[in-house]
Amino acid sequence: MSTTPLHEPLTLPCGQVLPNRIMKAALSEALGSKTNAPDERLERLYASWSRGGYGLVITGNVMIDRTQLGEPGNVAIEDERDLDALSRWAKSTKDGGVPIWVQLNHPGRQSNPLALGHQPVAPSAVATSLPGSPTPRELTSSEIEDVIDRFATAAAVCESAGFDGVQIHGAHGYLIAQFLSPLSNQRDDEWGGDPQRRMRFLVEVVRRIRSRVSPGFAVGLKLNSADFQRGGFSEDESRSVLAALAGEGLDLIEVSGGSYETPAMMGKAADSTRAREAYFLEYARTVREIVGNVPLAVTGGFRSRSAMEDAISAGECDVIGLGRPTVTTIDAADAILDGRSDAVVAHEVRAGMRRLLGRFVNLKSFDGILELSWHTDQLHRVGAGLEPDLGRGRLATTVAMVRRNGTISVGRKRGL
Repeated sequence: MSTTPLHEPLTLPCGQVLPNRIMKAALSEALGSKTNAPDERLERLYASWSRGGYGLVITGNVMIDRTQLGEPGNVAIEDERDLDALSRWAKSTKDGGVPIWVQLNHPGRQSNPLALGHQPVAPSAVATSLPGSPTPRELTSSEIEDVIDRFATAAAVCESAGFDGVQIHGAHGYLIAQFLSPLSNQRDDEWGGDPQRRMRFLVEVVRRIRSRVSPGFAVGLKLNSADFQRGGFSEDESRSVLAALAGEGLDLIEVSGGSYETPAMMGKAADSTRAREAYFLEYARTVREIVGNVPLAVTGGFRSRSAMEDAISAGECDVIGLGRPTVTTIDAADAILDGRSDAVVAHEVRAGMRRLLGRFVNLKSFDGILELSWHTDQLHRVGAGLEPDLGRGRLATTVAMVRRNGTISVGRKRGL
């Protein structure tokens, strides 16, 4: 097949070169050990992706604090205690010639109680709207400074371990997104009260990380276009955040949207947007000039090669992010770049007994949780050296989900 815009390498502001324009976006693997360290399952999984033709591979969310986990099985980086294991994880992908970045995250109020055993923390004492969500404790100013430093420490460890960069998770309702939203950040101090103070936490995280890593180490950001909640983080506020960060040394901005209360990132966007495949491409067009020379990645909804090529050719984005399709088609990038497939496929799972179940849970949120859990099951299979099981049913998925996360998973999020 002749080369297309998808084949073109991309040089990032830090000097790092991505060999092509298709990125394996972050997917939470829940494959950490009992001590929250990476092990051979993650090495096996990422070695598989390293042979998949991607220009960049981003890990699932890695926590910066072992006492604040999004789910059981999260990898956490607080210091260099797991440096050897982290180095093996990085090597499993880099041996295939593919850059690998670690997605760094703090769950805030979206912490899973089964993984914590204590009250979560957040900008303000405001629980999510999901059933069974505990009310978090408001962080003190000194604790906020500690969290910022934890992000920087984790990034420095990632560089020491041989990873090529980090991506700051500022989307999907996690701690950074909680600081940005007026619904979850009701502070009136230096960390909240107006859009400028609400974005300060993220700005300080970016600055602290950049100050602790070398100039050639990539620092990326995943940011919501909006959280799609009435009175929440809006597109105008999102654009203001990107304007504030344009000169802070970012190397790639990935555009996403929604939270586990309103799961737009799971393809629950409007039909007209879904028909155009890329849920957040329209927003990306509006921030091109705002971000200056920082490349943009769009993840969510891309399926056909033609839509991917058109988006890159038109300059609407610089990188195409693929998430769920890479779980069941490990070499999804190769399939598109080599012309073997005109499109990639994302498996959909929906709950049964919908009328009855709808009396007790938000079906849209539950479907999103179930679908993510189905894909997590597949990641566990690949990590174990097995092939994905496309016939896996929703009952087996639900049982595995509850076993991993407890009954709170019925009303809680699963990580992306």
